[in-house]
This record gives sequence, C-alpha cells and structure tokens, in this order.
Amino acid sequence: MSQTVQATEREKLRHSPTLNTILMVEETLRKSGELLTLAELKRRLPKQVMHRTLIQILDYLQVGGKILIGTKGILWIFTERKELNDLIKRGTEI
Repeated sequence: MSQTVQATEREKLRHSPTLNTILMVEETLRKSGELLTLAELKRRLPKQVMHRTLIQILDYLQVGGKILIGTKGILWIFTERKELNDLIKRGTEI
C-alpha cells in the first residue's frame, strides 16, 4: 500500500463517528421537530462535533431515510413504527 493511500485511510478513520455521536445527532434532530440549518444543528448539539464527522453522520442518516437534507436545512422525517400504527388507528392520512 502506498503512503498516500495509507494517509487517506488514516484520515477517514480519524473522522469516523462513534455510535454515541450518531445517536446524539439523531436525538437532537428528532427532538427539534423543525427544519434546522447546519449551523443551528451545531449550536444545539450538547457536544461539539467536527464538521467532517457531522457531514458523514448526516449522509448516513439521509441514506437510512431518517432525514431530508435540502437547500434550506435538515429535517427529521423518520417515524417510529409505533407512532405510525397510532396514526393508522386514528385514520390520519400520511
């Protein structure tokens, strides 16, 4: 493996988010219930997160269908199955 490839791999590992960090970002987005800009999300997080790490987490959450990232901000869209069942029982269209 060349030195540049090894350096790139080390850089990726340095910014890999931990499970606790991912859960912290998820919880902050879920509880906000509103559209947040990236800057606002960073302010609301209980701990600072490196920008690159936060971007990786947001990409992961978007691919997983938990958030939408648009030009105006980030929005939590994931609905727990229990909540969905309650909505179905009440006859609410979604």
